[in-house]
Formats: sequence, C-alpha cells, structure tokens
Amino acid sequence: MPRVALPFAAVALVALVGPLACKTHALIPDDPKPTLLLAPVARAALCVTKGALGATVVVPTFRAVATGTRGDAASLGFTYRGDSDTTRALASGQLRRQLGLKLRAANGCNLVYVMWRLDPRPALEVSVKRNPGKRTHAECGADGYTKIVPVRHGAVPVLTPGAAHTLHAEIAGDVLAAWIDGSLAWVGELPDAARAMVGPAGVRSDNVAFELTQLSAVAAIAGGSGDAPVDSKAAPKCGSDDPDADEP
Repeated sequence: MPRVALPFAAVALVALVGPLACKTHALIPDDPKPTLLLAPVARAALCVTKGALGATVVVPTFRAVATGTRGDAASLGFTYRGDSDTTRALASGQLRRQLGLKLRAANGCNLVYVMWRLDPRPALEVSVKRNPGKRTHAECGADGYTKIVPVRHGAVPVLTPGAAHTLHAEIAGDVLAAWIDGSLAWVGELPDAARAMVGPAGVRSDNVAFELTQLSAVAAIAGGSGDAPVDSKAAPKCGSDDPDADEP
C-alpha cells in the first residue's frame, strides 16, 4: 500500500492531541451545588491550636480544627469586624489579611486551604500544602504549597466591618467548589496528591477580627450521621498533638 502524506496541519493536530489524550481531567459541572450534609460544630468542640476563641477573635493568628469532623466539606459563618488588634507576618515573611477554611487537615504540613483574601483585592485562593512524612511547622515551615488555578470564579465581596457572610467549600472527587453567601465563587481541580489527604475541617485567620457565628462540617464520629451536632463530648480530645498545633 502506498504511503499517504498527511498535511502539516493534520500532523500538528495529532502531535497536539496525542499527549493530551494521556491525561484525564475531572468533569467539572457548569454550576456545582453542595452535596454533602453538614453538621453544626459546637464551639466547645473546636480545638483551638493558636490564638483564642472569644466572642470576637481579635488575635493576629488564629487556628482551630473540628476534630470530630471529616474535612471534605465545611461552612464558615462569620461577621467581619476589621483588622486584628495587632499584626503578625506569616512564616514566609508576608503580612497578609485573610480568613477561611481548612479541609482534610491531617496536620500543619498536609492540608487544603480555601482562603478569603482581602489584599490587594478581595479574592478566594485555594492551595494545597503537601509535605509527605512531615507534620510540624519545625519540619515543613512554609514549604509544600501549590496554588490552584480555578476553572471558573465569581465576584468576591469586599469585607466591610459589621457585614455577615458564609463561606462554604466542598471536595467531590478531584473537584473543589466554594460558595460565598450561596453563590458560586470558585471551582477548580485539585492535584492528584490531594486524594490521599485525610483529616478534619477547621478555621484559619490572619490579621483580621471576626465573630465566628457557626462552623459546620461533615460529622466523622462513629455512630453519628446526618446533621446531628458535633459536640465536645463526642469529638476526640484536643491535646498537644493536635493536627496543626505547629502550623505557621
């Protein structure tokens, strides 16, 4: 059989499609909706590993995990009160104002962040921090971050003192979606490494003051299900070996 010469455009198309066909991507719906049932987390069930949880969080660094939860989804209801009483730079040296959720927080070295950043303009930023074999800040510091680029994103409101908002995020397969006040604000695909991450949900803030009105997450207590509240009696003990006790 005689050889047939392909036009250059066809060769280029084969060269382009060939490598792409080897990698599959998550099917991302146009308008994803939350699917996991969340349970309200009692304030007493929150394990605060940095800062203090009062009527208003005013410390520059606040970290907490809901140890009786599964970190595939969470919702944070809060009222923004402005800047914290003092400021503190991150381990990277940056001075950042932000508030958000921690998902699959195995420890301070391995987790997923969904953060509402105030500067230089309001935006949601999703990042995966992964440092296999490490768990404390002394071991991983500010290493291991991968910023995830969204497939789609929506407008993020400016935070004004006194305004109440809800940030909700959920991981389904390799897709993470986040909503602000019920409207889709971010959707994208997590890296393969995030599949192996297992841990509770939590809250993080840097250099902002806020009232935590309600944290809700997927209950992970044996024998518990549905929307039954996660309380301090059911949640695992909060001690010095908590997942992010040494988080920056």
